[in-house]
Amino acid sequence: MAEVCVIGAGLAGCEAAVKLAERGVAVNLYEMKPGRYSPAHSNPGFAELVCSNSLKAMSIENASGLLKEEMRVLGSVCVEAALMSKVPAGQALAVDRDTFSKLITEKIESIENIKVIREEVKSISELPPCDAVIIATGPLTSESLAGDIGGITGKEGLKFFDAAAPIVYAESVDTEKTFKAARYGKGTADYINCPMTKDEYYAFYDALVSAETAEVEEFDSIHLYEGCMPVEEMAKRGRDTLKFGPLKPVGLQNPDGTRPYAVVQLRQDDKDGTLFNIVGFQTRLKFPEQRRVFGMIPGLENAEYARYGVMHRNTYIKSPGILNAAYRLTESKKTAIYFAGQITGVEGYMESASSGIVAGINCAREVLGEEPAIFPVSTVIGALANYAANYGGKDFQPMGANFGIVDSSTAANVKTRDKAAKKRLVAENSLRTLEQFISEKNI
Repeated sequence: MAEVCVIGAGLAGCEAAVKLAERGVAVNLYEMKPGRYSPAHSNPGFAELVCSNSLKAMSIENASGLLKEEMRVLGSVCVEAALMSKVPAGQALAVDRDTFSKLITEKIESIENIKVIREEVKSISELPPCDAVIIATGPLTSESLAGDIGGITGKEGLKFFDAAAPIVYAESVDTEKTFKAARYGKGTADYINCPMTKDEYYAFYDALVSAETAEVEEFDSIHLYEGCMPVEEMAKRGRDTLKFGPLKPVGLQNPDGTRPYAVVQLRQDDKDGTLFNIVGFQTRLKFPEQRRVFGMIPGLENAEYARYGVMHRNTYIKSPGILNAAYRLTESKKTAIYFAGQITGVEGYMESASSGIVAGINCAREVLGEEPAIFPVSTVIGALANYAANYGGKDFQPMGANFGIVDSSTAANVKTRDKAAKKRLVAENSLRTLEQFISEKNI
């Protein structure tokens, strides 16, 4: 029986392991927890969600929603678990983190072909002989293994900082000063809204930009990724930046019918509705400063924190020219080496999981003597793989699901101003193409 070593039991590693096992390949799945935790992890289970509990939009008229539907068609373990652990989040898919992780952990541990090995891998060379290796250690890859990867890829990896938002207990939010509503009245009223007057907003802004931040090694010399920009850094771009960003009041009204000047939103973080995270408030403020400054938000004056916002350094490799669109290292000779997850330069939970699906399918095909299956760029899952492999610019940055990287030629000649209609055409073509691809490649 062919045998593959998968390093890392995050979302990508779990998807890859399942795809290998489904095809009759024996899997050694290495996970360093609970023996060792990264600076951002604390749950011993697999597929731990750190930054947010939101998996973004559900509608296929949104690239994130389309990606999840493509993954569902491909039998994604992460999408399955997400739908089983979802919590109210309007038109987005958000999950109870613990339930999500528990479901995936139980799934992995129940599969006969997967052997879970709870130990840290510091070097690829220390692995037992196997037919291929999938490195899915994520953006918080340990220094020792990151150094080994640097030697394998032959190029210097990029580094950037990522941040997580605070989580508060729902019972500590002052409901007299907040209201539940959905933007434009679409969907159910799942978000807690903390409305601000003009004076409250600018007082909060002044406190935020002058608050004391925690020291983070190398912070001033490393890239800040736009997708998880600390709220205090975003605010320093201008007094109204937040008002047109995470605090935008568009589509929301106060209970008395007036429009707030700015709004801070809280999104449910667990299935029971006891925890809510402060949307868009990734931060590196010191913990006492978070209590003081965020306590100026109406309704959060006496908020109790289940978790303060934290910041950590992430790494990813310069994938273009190193990996192909199957996420395989092109220069690997003796043993095939694949990468999966955020370390490849895809950004986002589901994007990372999708790369695990592609890597797992193609790794299995290789060790079983089959030709690679390069996913069509008219699908989101294929477009992300193509971006990682073939991006031609000078400044390679993490990329999330978006229609800009998808081949949208099917809608190019449609004469309509209805952007949603065009996106639906692209989505419908993507799903048709994927079904045909699955049939042709016997996936």
